[in-house]
Amino acid sequence: MPEQSEQSPLDLTEGDPFGPHNLPYGVFSTADEPGRRRLGVRVGDHVLDAGAAAHALGSPYAALLAQPSLNPLLAAGRTAWRDVRRALTAWVTVPAHRPDIEPLLHPLSAVTLHLPYEVADYVDFYASEHHATNVGRIFRPDGEPLTPNWKHLPIGYHGRSGTVVVSGTDIVRPSGQRKAPADPAPVFGPSVKLDIEAEVGFLVGTPSALGERVPLTAFPDHVFGLTLLNDWSARDIQAWEYVPLGPFLGKSFATSVSAWVTPLEALDAARVSPPDRDFALLPYLDDSSEEEPGGFDLRITVRINGEIVSEPPFSTMYWTAAQQLAHMTVNGASLRTGDLFGSGTVSGPEVHQRGSLLELTWNGQEPLELPDGKRTFLEDGDEVTLTAWAPGPDGTKVGLGEVTGRIVPAH
Repeated sequence: MPEQSEQSPLDLTEGDPFGPHNLPYGVFSTADEPGRRRLGVRVGDHVLDAGAAAHALGSPYAALLAQPSLNPLLAAGRTAWRDVRRALTAWVTVPAHRPDIEPLLHPLSAVTLHLPYEVADYVDFYASEHHATNVGRIFRPDGEPLTPNWKHLPIGYHGRSGTVVVSGTDIVRPSGQRKAPADPAPVFGPSVKLDIEAEVGFLVGTPSALGERVPLTAFPDHVFGLTLLNDWSARDIQAWEYVPLGPFLGKSFATSVSAWVTPLEALDAARVSPPDRDFALLPYLDDSSEEEPGGFDLRITVRINGEIVSEPPFSTMYWTAAQQLAHMTVNGASLRTGDLFGSGTVSGPEVHQRGSLLELTWNGQEPLELPDGKRTFLEDGDEVTLTAWAPGPDGTKVGLGEVTGRIVPAH
């Protein structure tokens, strides 16, 4: 009987969320060359060495892909993004390329994944009406839950790019000042209200000039793709410091992102219209006549120590990423390659769709019941994992990877 050949890593099972319809980008290193970082593309449960593949097949983009970071490809612009994606799709689907491609595929279990881009600036928004309403009801129970400006502009703040870390990085519990309303004076110590925020991050490729506005229609010319994001939040530190200038130390200690960046082109089938707006928007934010809907149908799952605690739907977000980009630059602020902006906490209308522990436990009044005990906020040793998928072409699913972080005690 003839010997059966080993199955190729390119022979994916039907419905694999990381098939050729997806092809997210990352950066990896191998055990034999731990100091050499390479640009990779995920195919099933393997990662393709994109630079080596481009070199082997004589691609004009070989130099661009033989880099230790995604930033050169980000800066190359939309035409290059499209051309490289088309080439990658052919490399992993055309049988004639298999002899060249198969030796360049590395099992995910055998590589180390790194932060795939150098973060320039980091901005975080507050775009979920359900989240903002819940927070308003928690902290202003006798007043209007939304501030007067909320439905007229995407509210945001500038964060700290140097503390954006890749999935798998431990999160050190932050210390700082905190003061409960009844306390006579503030105290210093580790946060006792450490929280998560399930978000989606958008990665800027093409920069813009200082003084130049980026209109809604230019969103796909500047934004390369998206990634899962967890904006860790120390609610007690935040509550004491944020009036009048907003979040500072309660947010800046860490923001975790997935090791994978999904190109916008992979999400064409996931485009949806945002919720109906209650007020007419100013022209630079008015997307009512846009041909392509600005929302994305992304299904997020939040787990704490392996237990599902929430499933926030990104399709409910009031403000779109295109509107956020337009607002972020309407004053002339420039974009830089590697800019990252977060959507803000993703929450839906149902209790099991809330994207933060602040909401899920109603600021600690309604603890979560987990197999290893009750939770109001995160305890040392807790591991939080966000995963997500989006509808793809022809009934497929587009996997968005995961972002995981484990809480370790304050230093």
